[in-house]
Amino acid sequence: MNIRENLEALEFLHLHKKASKSRDAKRKKEEKECELRTKFQRDRDRILHSKAFRRLKHKTQVFLSPEGDHYRTRMTHTLEVAQIGRTIAKALRLNEDLVEAVALGHDLGHTPFGHAGEFILKEGASYHHARQSLRVVDFLENEGKGLNLTDHVRDGILKHSKGKSPLITEGNMPSTLEGEIVRIADKIAYINHDIEDAIRAGLIQEDDIPAEIRSVLGETKSERITTLIKSIIYSTVENNYKHIVMEDRVYKAMYGLREWLFDNVYHAKPVVEELEKGKGIVKALYEYYLEHYYEIPYYEKYLNLWGEYDPKQASVDYVAGMTDRFALKTYEKIFIPKGWYIL
Repeated sequence: MNIRENLEALEFLHLHKKASKSRDAKRKKEEKECELRTKFQRDRDRILHSKAFRRLKHKTQVFLSPEGDHYRTRMTHTLEVAQIGRTIAKALRLNEDLVEAVALGHDLGHTPFGHAGEFILKEGASYHHARQSLRVVDFLENEGKGLNLTDHVRDGILKHSKGKSPLITEGNMPSTLEGEIVRIADKIAYINHDIEDAIRAGLIQEDDIPAEIRSVLGETKSERITTLIKSIIYSTVENNYKHIVMEDRVYKAMYGLREWLFDNVYHAKPVVEELEKGKGIVKALYEYYLEHYYEIPYYEKYLNLWGEYDPKQASVDYVAGMTDRFALKTYEKIFIPKGWYIL
């Protein structure tokens, strides 16, 4: 028995009976197994070493091009989701490696300038960042060949977004409990780190959070996250692992905090003004490459590899994959006149 087989055996021995087991996971293309790592560990590593993952460090979370080193980016958000998710999974004896892989891949398809960019591409091309994240790992990474991830990880990436639904187990639910963990860990992470960033930006103060919410969740970021995680762990056990859930009063407080953030941070004038600029840049770039798709790097290569490549999809893939600063640089190159002198 090699190391990987021993790890697989330990999963069956120590994990909860409803935990996902890496031995059961399937890939679209079968491949030789690793002697050291389980399938979920290999998926995690493939995502971690991908170009799309590295680009997350220069993609907006909420604040566009913030002045300061401590604001969140898509990458720091992703790492926080992974850590919260692993904490929950470990306590519930679910598969930490699967949770981490899904968490690291869940936002790979996000546009530059956060949801502002997503809004533009959704209008023009029925874009959604979860579907685009799956497209990144299925087709765009590895020079157009994809990462050949397991069905469990792909499902978790595709179904991680709960949207604005007020119900924790509503909508397009993941097929695994680990996928459900990432779904709720995503919300816990961004609600709490967006508060911290908004305080740093001077938009709100900790005391501005409604007292009824603070009385349930806690007074600080650490207290809020601890309250939410503990509620998930104890409630899920009490619910016999039917779904990943939390106490109703705690969930209502979290959802109320999320709505308060929309009113006081996400829709705040300074944030909206900058996001409108981001929308304009993404719209201009998308429309430009829709007409000039042949200028997209490696367009011919992908066309030859896949047999067909629609110009609209090509423009979405290219623009969605841009970092904020690359989008700005490309916009300047295409649309901003350059200074010149008459000799």
